[in-house]
Amino acid sequence: MAALSVGVLLAVAAGCGSGGSDGGGAAASTSASASSGASLLGSVAKASGAPVKIGVISDGKGAASDTSVELRVASASVKYFNEHKSGIAGRPIQLWTCVTANEASKGTDCANQAIEQKVVAVLVGASSVSNAVWTPLHAAKIPVLYFSTTDAEQLKDSQSTFSLGDPVGFISSGILPLAQKAGTRTLTGIIIDVPPALTSFQGESAEVLRKAGMTLKLIPIPLGTADMTPQLQGLSGSAPGVVEVVGNDAFCISAFNALRTAGFTGPIFAVSQCISDATRKAVPGDVLKRITVVAVSPVNNDNPSTRLYEAVVDAYGSEIKTDDSSGLNMFAQFNAFQTALADIRGDITPATVTAAFKSMPEKEIPGAGGLKFRCNGKAYPATPAVCVRGGLTAQLDSKGNPASYQVVGYTPIPS
Repeated sequence: MAALSVGVLLAVAAGCGSGGSDGGGAAASTSASASSGASLLGSVAKASGAPVKIGVISDGKGAASDTSVELRVASASVKYFNEHKSGIAGRPIQLWTCVTANEASKGTDCANQAIEQKVVAVLVGASSVSNAVWTPLHAAKIPVLYFSTTDAEQLKDSQSTFSLGDPVGFISSGILPLAQKAGTRTLTGIIIDVPPALTSFQGESAEVLRKAGMTLKLIPIPLGTADMTPQLQGLSGSAPGVVEVVGNDAFCISAFNALRTAGFTGPIFAVSQCISDATRKAVPGDVLKRITVVAVSPVNNDNPSTRLYEAVVDAYGSEIKTDDSSGLNMFAQFNAFQTALADIRGDITPATVTAAFKSMPEKEIPGAGGLKFRCNGKAYPATPAVCVRGGLTAQLDSKGNPASYQVVGYTPIPS
């Protein structure tokens, strides 16, 4: 329900200047920054030999959204892995990519191309057509790694599907504490009116809320709605309880400002894709400071994960805004993939990749703020594709920046 794999959930640049007469200051600072970045990347450990072909399928730039940063981050990540992490089993990763443009037919075509390309696995970014991508790949027994998915069939797959998003942990460790603090038993969801977002409020998520005595009310709103005041004008005071907003930054800006106009005074829970520089500029501070952000990567915050990400982007990337959560999500996703295969040996095939994922011990996901994963199907037995318990939450300040991220809902995944 919180960290969703919804293709339309998409997309703080920091600037500094220098002055004075010390002509060596800027050069010294640049040198120190470069040295620090190189240190974060680690020693050189180049991959060699026959390449291992990995696919990344992204919605990319479509009519209503733009996640093309995922592909640029995937490229930078592969260069980093091949230069400093010995690729996979010492062999270089060969990246193959395909863009769906939010179209189901193109999603199916990308999947079929991946099969023809003989990739050993596919990473799927935030996608509004994930089922169209998944169906042919699953039939071909090619392992698929999602950053997060809400599709019930995918979550229940115990064969070759893996997801880094916890579909229920945020409710018990994020939404319910907010509701308890506010003294409410109502959750109102303001969500993009697309199937992946709607299904995130069904199944096990809805059951967790029901068992906690919470009433769930949904307000689906079409993407591109600039003024949500008519839909949200009834949400005055604190009666709506906790409000959760699920959408991209433009959608969320409209929702946040309409809530303010309506006079809503309660706490707000939002996905990380809601918060961008545009959000910080367009939404007043009295609203921003009431928002708790849920994430699976700690974007827009100085921490070990973001420092590593920035070092990789600086060394190997181009045209990547590091405050874009879609980019850091892909970085964490690809890091998880490479980490899961750290002990793979012999032939690298779809079958051996799947086996490596299922047999790996619990490990931390580089770039994910301390989250750990294990893909043996035991995180939540009812949804064996899930590899993670818990996620990250952060309270925003009046400028829309998170003070720090906290891991919530985590317990070790048993062997």
